Amino acid sequence: MEAAMAEFECLGSLGPITAVTNEFLREQTPHNENEYEEQVRRLSNPASYAIPVRPPVSAAASLFALPPDDDVDRVSRLPDALLRDVVSRLPVKDAARTAALSHRWRGVWRSTPLVLHDVDLLPDTSTVSRVLDAHPGPFRCVYLTSTLAEGFRGLLARWLQLLAAKGIQELVLVNRRWPLDYALPASLLGLTTLTRLYLGMWRFPDTAGLPRATCFRNLRDLGLYNVLVERRDLDFILDRSPVLETLCLQGNVLKLRIRLVSQSLRCVQIIGCFIEEIFVLDAPNLERFIYSDAWHPVGNCTTTVKIGHAPKLHLLGYLALDPRKHVLDVGNTIIKAGTGMSPSTMLPGVKILALEVRFAVRNDAKMIPNVLRCFPNVETLHIMSGKDDQSTGKLNLKFWHKSGTIECIRSRIKRLVVRDFKGGRSEMAFLKFFFQSALVLEEVVILLPDDPTDRMYRKLVSLRHIERASEASVLWASQSVPEGFVRSIERASNFSLGDPFANYCRIGLYHLGYHHEE
Repeated sequence: MEAAMAEFECLGSLGPITAVTNEFLREQTPHNENEYEEQVRRLSNPASYAIPVRPPVSAAASLFALPPDDDVDRVSRLPDALLRDVVSRLPVKDAARTAALSHRWRGVWRSTPLVLHDVDLLPDTSTVSRVLDAHPGPFRCVYLTSTLAEGFRGLLARWLQLLAAKGIQELVLVNRRWPLDYALPASLLGLTTLTRLYLGMWRFPDTAGLPRATCFRNLRDLGLYNVLVERRDLDFILDRSPVLETLCLQGNVLKLRIRLVSQSLRCVQIIGCFIEEIFVLDAPNLERFIYSDAWHPVGNCTTTVKIGHAPKLHLLGYLALDPRKHVLDVGNTIIKAGTGMSPSTMLPGVKILALEVRFAVRNDAKMIPNVLRCFPNVETLHIMSGKDDQSTGKLNLKFWHKSGTIECIRSRIKRLVVRDFKGGRSEMAFLKFFFQSALVLEEVVILLPDDPTDRMYRKLVSLRHIERASEASVLWASQSVPEGFVRSIERASNFSLGDPFANYCRIGLYHLGYHHEE
């Protein structure tokens, strides 16, 4: 543990990150060392983030004015609009070189909205400055993700001024130098032409002194990855972004209380953050709320997920039924086993729900009936079978029958997906109850852990003999979905994709037959 801490601190002065980590090390027992080291890995490795990797250019693209077997320059005869489209798909240094092809090409690059990724110009950082100076704008997208020059931060202030002056639309900005709590220049908040902004490993600028008229009227997508941001600053950005549709927070280890008030937000994704409360206060257009990989560095630190006004909420998860992690509050009522249900405690619009359940922990599993009653119209249910780290009694089939009718199981759910299937007694009892009760169930997908045991396989096969109330097919795969299956912001916010949780490869699924015993 001390060695891990020494390695962490040698990275630089981490300010509040170090303070939180120290508290974590003091409070947690030794068996949490793996969790700590995983969090350190996430903090120090931007590749683990959901941040977009590359701009829309082809790194392998090459341009020839004359094809090998043709002496007629046909490309140069294309209309200007098509030439600009061609140039916009080239890496920036190749795009700029097209000016030397012929007189016809001389002005094409300068009249094409700039697409720049600094990785295409390394190791010569000065080239980034020359490109930003030379191109008149507008700047379609600029990715500054790999610059390690000593003078980077001094350059950054000037670069941001150029981006503001030349109409930047999409910006990805990652800090590759420690410390991580280096504050971004306040000029970042002057980029009012932005449509997409992704920041990685910074401290967010203080918004307290900004003019009241500050407005990000074009900003649609915002991603903050291991960015230290205070609640007031996040509230400010949400309030001043009237068309913001997608918000992604990942890896923030400051204790936050997030209050979502937005007339435009459609998708919120929170990954691996240290959150005390998430209050969806007023989000009339919110359709997807994805919360996963929550980090709880201090014992008894629970995240309250409070749903207020979100009438269009369609997808929600992963909610952990472990009270040490999550508390669900609907209509100012905390949902517990035995809580009385009423219209005010229900979210009838949710059709896709994802839960994390430790079936071996009796009190966690007992939460399932009431939680499902909060979502009476769920059609797809994802269940992550949590780690059985503290078995406290098992629930048999009798418990599930005594719990009464669960309407969404009986008449709504068409697809059930179980991840990290373990085949424990309580888990098997729940599945038996589900199969026997679900009248409209069409498909069950069982995804085993990456290292399934023979016992798990035997329990999986035994599902063939469970009586079913419908003609549902049961499919299974011998390994679970790769890590990060809900970390892609592109996947989460792709509304043409009906269920971003269901990214398992159907080709790799096997059919588990049904053996009905007379």
